[in-house]
Amino acid sequence: MRFGEVARRCAFIALDNLNGKKQQRLKEVTKSEIVHGVTDEYMHRRMQAILEYAHMNCPFYRTLDFHQSLDDFPVQKKSDFLAHYDGIISDEYRDVKDSLAHLTTSGSTGTPFTVLADPDKMAHVNMNFMAVLELNGFRLGMKRGEFRAWIRGKNTVPLFRQIKNNLRMIDISNMSDDSLAAILERIVEEHIQVLVAYSSAITALTDYVERTRPDLRHWDVEMIFTMGEALPAATRRKARELFGITPVLTYGNNENGFIAVSLDGDSDYTVDLYHYYVEILKMDSDEPAKDGELGRIVITDYYNRAFPMIRYDTGDTGKLRTWTDYLGRVHAKFTEIYGRRGSLIYNTKGEPLSIHVFMNNLLNFEGVLRQAKCIQTGVRDYTLLLNPEPGADVDEAAVIASYIKYLGSDALIRVEYVDALPIQASGKTMVCEQRCSKYQG
Repeated sequence: MRFGEVARRCAFIALDNLNGKKQQRLKEVTKSEIVHGVTDEYMHRRMQAILEYAHMNCPFYRTLDFHQSLDDFPVQKKSDFLAHYDGIISDEYRDVKDSLAHLTTSGSTGTPFTVLADPDKMAHVNMNFMAVLELNGFRLGMKRGEFRAWIRGKNTVPLFRQIKNNLRMIDISNMSDDSLAAILERIVEEHIQVLVAYSSAITALTDYVERTRPDLRHWDVEMIFTMGEALPAATRRKARELFGITPVLTYGNNENGFIAVSLDGDSDYTVDLYHYYVEILKMDSDEPAKDGELGRIVITDYYNRAFPMIRYDTGDTGKLRTWTDYLGRVHAKFTEIYGRRGSLIYNTKGEPLSIHVFMNNLLNFEGVLRQAKCIQTGVRDYTLLLNPEPGADVDEAAVIASYIKYLGSDALIRVEYVDALPIQASGKTMVCEQRCSKYQG
């Protein structure tokens, strides 16, 4: 156990003690409710509280004729929340909205989205994160490396927060062998204990280690925590064999937080029913799917009052199993999740690029581009589908240059303007698509 880890843990406990141990209590309650389930009374009470609050405080929800039960509220996709954005913001927080936290998704489906979060919601987000980590063996203060396509000024973490949270930013914009070798060297040299990464990055890392067999004798990693798209079962097995660690599976989003997590090496995802009500609706209607039937994942967030997200169609699909135990407590598990499964795009050197490169690149054009999609049609050939904001002046050369940075200076990019990105068979629109015959086999 390292000094930095212990010092940070002691500092957190000391500060929380001065504040009446609020965060510690919230974290322990969250852990207990995830493991032991919740009561019907709790679910009904929390549901009625958020529905009543939304109806009384949010202009959009006030327009509803009926608001007594969840079925009286519409199912809304990201585009619907964006269309009604000002009307969903709570009157209680409208005058202070600029001071609220912003939960921003760069958009795996090609559409950026920012959700306002009040202080209580943020407390729940932070302790929800700590809870799902600690349930899988995390110790507060451990040094963690977060794998992302980091863009300075957009999603990077300030130095003070890096030090405070013992966080290291690990860039995965390029996942070539040279880049992966450098990442492994950094993990070893900086004694990183926890890897927090999108599943695609862990897949690339384990494939590289299996091929090259680097010296990992000084490897200090104790935990691999995956996010985003579902981790392939083969990658999970491979990581267990190579590192002696079973990666933790999670499901969630930036707008709400972590919604489900695997426990004790389970391949299913235990749902956090303390924070969310989860519905699985049929693929072609808003009727509820049967238990275990594939359907659309729809979330109601109990705790965000600044921007109540009621019946949020996440764009993902999955299968859910629910049951009530002998104590009368309700449990739920995702047995399958079909989340962000964008096709892997390669640069002109044949090096794979993370889907999150394309998601985060779109952040550079907020207010200009509503959506963007990169399609690879050949080894050096790409098509950009751009859906501009109404009336926006698109600097096409700047957009192309931002993609060339990742695709390669010899990339041949053709631009097409569209009114909306095409919808895939999965029902989602994706920020990238692979059509090159070399990479489809």
